[in-house]
Amino acid sequence: MSEVITVGEPVVTFASQDADKSLADARYWRKILGGAELNVAIGVKRLGHSVEYISRVGQDPLGDYAIKRIASHSVGSKYISRDPQYWTGHQLKQLVTKGDPLTFNYRTNSAASHLTSEIMDQVDLDGVKIAHMSGIFPAISDTAEKSFRSLLKRLVDKDILTTFDPNLRPGLWSSREKMISTINELAGSANIVLPGVEEGKILMGSDDPEKIADFYLKGERTDTVCVKIGPAGVYVKTKDGDSYTVNGFKVDKVVDTVGAGDGFALGVITALLEGKPMKSAVLRGNAVGALQVQTPGDNDGYPTPDELKAFYEKEGVSED
Repeated sequence: MSEVITVGEPVVTFASQDADKSLADARYWRKILGGAELNVAIGVKRLGHSVEYISRVGQDPLGDYAIKRIASHSVGSKYISRDPQYWTGHQLKQLVTKGDPLTFNYRTNSAASHLTSEIMDQVDLDGVKIAHMSGIFPAISDTAEKSFRSLLKRLVDKDILTTFDPNLRPGLWSSREKMISTINELAGSANIVLPGVEEGKILMGSDDPEKIADFYLKGERTDTVCVKIGPAGVYVKTKDGDSYTVNGFKVDKVVDTVGAGDGFALGVITALLEGKPMKSAVLRGNAVGALQVQTPGDNDGYPTPDELKAFYEKEGVSED
């Protein structure tokens, strides 16, 4: 089995090529493949580690495209099944010159939303070192939430190190209350929780990094919380009371913020796989996030080991 495993929905994105035009007014589009958990998988593989991606796509041209693109990144696809009845999830994405782009999803009743716990129970977890879980997949349907919980229980039972990124998508949840209660419950089953300060405001009522960390450290299994505080970096606190901030990297021009949080997650995961301490892992997460925001795609900026090394040399920092 691969070192890393994750579950999610690959989202075929039709990205506008008309800067600062509304989705209604845009005329030209580029087809790309995204999805938060897939972004993490692609970045993990790019940094030299094996990864398996669990999902379901339709028996349709967009499903064919997703399978081909995933294969092109050498991400494990043993547990990607095809659905003859439901379509592959997709979205429209705005092109902006400043700030976050608007998106519009076509994911209700998608193939991934019908990925059952019976399928999930067939996943071989032997040899898995880290599982990355996100709050997006359980949002897409009751079936997906049930299967997500099934996999999470198996990870807990096998004591597999698990990271959890809330990745809030309010438009996918049936209600804000359901989103908050479910995300906070699921986070407690993860060893490492990766919220942002804006997510903290929504999920527990504060944008104070230490208060957010303390809230999630109450989780039964959680021993480390990394709170993303934007360009300033990341605040880290552990169950034993150790706390510190790892500064972010200055970026001259932010092209697109999509994929930055996933970049942080994959940076942390790959560094931990290599035996790095948490402070070094967070530094790598910050570096990958900084590289990603300088590119227009969802995962175009994720580095190879040589590119990461060159970035560190340019910035005059070291993980060691």
